[in-house]
Amino acid sequence: MKVAIIGANGKVGSKLGRILAENGDEPIGFIRKAEQAKQLEAQGIQTVIADLIETDIEEFTRLLKACDAVVFTAGAGGAGDELTTAIDGEGLVKVAKAAEMADVRRFILVSAFPDAGRGKDMPASFEHYMKIKRQSEVDLVKTALDWTILRPGTLTDDAGNGKVNLGYTLMYDTIAREDVAAVLAELLQYPETAGQILEVVQGHEPIASAVKIKAGK
Repeated sequence: MKVAIIGANGKVGSKLGRILAENGDEPIGFIRKAEQAKQLEAQGIQTVIADLIETDIEEFTRLLKACDAVVFTAGAGGAGDELTTAIDGEGLVKVAKAAEMADVRRFILVSAFPDAGRGKDMPASFEHYMKIKRQSEVDLVKTALDWTILRPGTLTDDAGNGKVNLGYTLMYDTIAREDVAAVLAELLQYPETAGQILEVVQGHEPIASAVKIKAGK
C-alpha cells in the first residue's frame, strides 16, 4: 500500500512512516523543506516536497494519484492562530479535495481529543486550535472520502507499549505518540473502519485486536 503521510516530519508522522516501511508498505512523506528528507529516507520513507500553504490543489492532486491512502497528521504546532487556521484547517480541506480529485478514497485524519485542556485555564490560542480541529472534522465528514477520524489524548514521548483504549467515547487520558502511529498503521489495514470517529488513549488492549474489533472482525 502506498500511503501519503501529510506531516511526515512530525513526531507521529515519522513514526508512522517507519512502521509502514517495516511492514513492507510504501510510505510517502510530504514535507515542506528538502533538508527534512535525509532522515526520513534513511528510515525507508520516500519524500516529496509539498507545502500546505503554498502548494495548490492541482499539484497535490498530481502527487496523490499514485497513492492508495492519505494520513493527515500535519499541524502548526502552536505557531499562532493564523498558521493553525492555514495548516490544520485550510490545509486539511485542500488535501481532502485533492484526494477526491485523485480518486484516493481512504483518508485518515489525526484530530484532537475534545476533553483536552478542559477545566484548565488554557490560552485563547489553544481554544482556537480546538475550534479549528473540530471544523476540520466537519469538513472531512462532508466529503465523499472513506474517512476515519482518530482523536488521541494528550501525546507523550514515552515509549509505546502496544496497548491502548480505543473507543467512540472515552475518558480523557494521555497516550504515547508511538502507540498512536501504530494505531494509524493498523487502521489502514481495515477499510471497514471508514466512517468512524475514534478516540484513543493509553490502555490495556493490544492495538491489533482493538482495531480489529472496531472493524467488526
